[in-house]
Amino acid sequence: MKIETIPSQETIVADRMVLRPLRRSDEGLLTLYAGDERVARNTRSIPHPLPPGASSAFVETALSSDRTEDVWAMDGSAAGLGEVLGVIGLERMSEDRSEVGYWVAPAFWNTGFATEALTALLDANPQKVKTVFAEVFQTNTVSAHVLTNVGFAYIGDAEAFSVAQGRMVQTWTYLKKLG
Repeated sequence: MKIETIPSQETIVADRMVLRPLRRSDEGLLTLYAGDERVARNTRSIPHPLPPGASSAFVETALSSDRTEDVWAMDGSAAGLGEVLGVIGLERMSEDRSEVGYWVAPAFWNTGFATEALTALLDANPQKVKTVFAEVFQTNTVSAHVLTNVGFAYIGDAEAFSVAQGRMVQTWTYLKKLG
């Protein structure tokens, strides 16, 4: 089955931030935050240490017209916060299903930004999907709490490879039906 890609992304307004497409000027902050071991160890795909050029490649992929994942910066600059508080993305799995992933920079942990960004993204439903999946490492109970706070239902255990940890990690899988 061929998955249709979406060439453009909308900007999504939340209370304290906007979710906007990445831009090349984000590379420095992405390198700083994604290069933090605490961020990388809670993701499947961010290596640690972060190799030179990784953020640039990530932005180029996010800006590509043939991408299968839409990625937004959590931009709090209009509220006097940072231009990049974190990142949230939707990877298209099929025409009516996507998987969400997100991370927040450690300086902004425990501030509700992940919940706010995820709520705004789900409300906007920019990919017009019916179902959104999410997966978190079982050691990341804060992210699991974010998912349940916005209405995701736990559907089971699995495991995924963490590049930063260099091993398979136990995960919890969640699902949310939209509209």
